[in-house]
Amino acid sequence: MDFLTLFAIYVVVVLTCILLVCKYSGQQQTPFNTLFNTIVKVVSPFTPTWLQKLTRWSLHRLFHQRNNFFIYLHILLEGAVYAEFTYEVFGFCREMDTTLTSLSVPYILLAFKTFFFYLCIKRDPGTVTKKKLPGQLNIYPYDKRIYHPGVLCPTCQLVKPARSKHCRLCDRCVQRFDHHCVWVNNCIGAQNTRYFLIYLFSVCAMAGDIALLTADMLLHAVLRSGLLAASYIDEYGQQQPAGFLFVIQHLFLTFPRIVFMLGFLVFVFFLLAGYALFHSYLALVNQTANEWYKSRGFVCQHCHPSTTADVLCNPAPDHSKRYYYSRGVLRNLGEILFPLKPVQKKDN
Repeated sequence: MDFLTLFAIYVVVVLTCILLVCKYSGQQQTPFNTLFNTIVKVVSPFTPTWLQKLTRWSLHRLFHQRNNFFIYLHILLEGAVYAEFTYEVFGFCREMDTTLTSLSVPYILLAFKTFFFYLCIKRDPGTVTKKKLPGQLNIYPYDKRIYHPGVLCPTCQLVKPARSKHCRLCDRCVQRFDHHCVWVNNCIGAQNTRYFLIYLFSVCAMAGDIALLTADMLLHAVLRSGLLAASYIDEYGQQQPAGFLFVIQHLFLTFPRIVFMLGFLVFVFFLLAGYALFHSYLALVNQTANEWYKSRGFVCQHCHPSTTADVLCNPAPDHSKRYYYSRGVLRNLGEILFPLKPVQKKDN
C-alpha cells in the first residue's frame, strides 16, 4: 500500500470519527445505537450477560451522560502534538535558524487556549434556577415561533425563558442555550459563549501555527537534500526524475511521525476553522446553533399565506424577520461579550 493511499485512509477515518462524535453525541437515536444493537443480536448467544451489560453501560455513559472522557482525549491529542513538535520539529527548526520568538508562539497560544478551555469547562453557562427565573424571563421576548410564553419544562418544573432549552446531559435548563459541547463537558449558553468562541479560534491558531512551522521545516529539509533535482530507478529499470509524489513518500519514510502530525493539524485547522466561522456568523446575527437548527424549513402561514404550513403564529411588526433577536452587528457582538443580565421588574 503506497503512502497516498495510507494517508487518505488515515484522513477519512479521523474525519469520520470526529464528525460522527460531534453530530450524534447526546442524541437518543443514532446510527451507533442501530449498529450496536445489530451486533449485540448477532453475538449475544456467544457473549456472557455481564459483558453485554458492561458494554451497554459504557456506551450509554460515554455518549448520553456527562463525563470527562472527551476532555481527557482532548488533552491527550494536544499533548501528543506538542510532544512531537518539541521533540523533533523544534530541534530541526533551530538548526534552520528559525527564531526563538517564532518557536515560542505555539506555547504562548497553548497557555492562552488552556485558560479559556478551563473557563468553558468551569463557568456556569447560564443555568435557569427558581431564584433567577423572574429576572431571566425578562431578558428576551418570546418570538412565538420557537419560543412560546408559559411553557413549563417537564423536568425542571420551571417556566422556560425565551431562548432557553433543557439539556438532557446536564439535566438543567440553560439561558440562551446554544449546544452541549462534549469536548468541554459543558453546555454553551449565555454566560460562556464568549469563552467558547475564543477557545475555538485559539485552537485554530495553535494548529495553524504549528502546521506552518512544521511545513517550513519539511520544505527546508527537501531543499537542503537536493531531492527536487534527484532521480530514481523505477520498477522497470528506467531512470525517472523525482517528482512531487516521490518527495512526499520520501518525507513520509524519513519523518513518519512529523508527516502524520502535519496532516492531522491541517485537517483539524480546516475543520475547526469552519466550525468557528459558523459560530461567528451566528454571533453576528444573534442566533444560537439550537435556533438555527430549529428554524430550518420553518414556514408560517402569516408570513407565507400561499404556502401550506403547519405553524400559525401570532403576527407582530417584526415577526417576519429572519433573525428575530438581531439588534445590529455591534449590539449582537456586545451581547456575546457582555451577556445580558436578568431584569427585575419594578413593582408599581
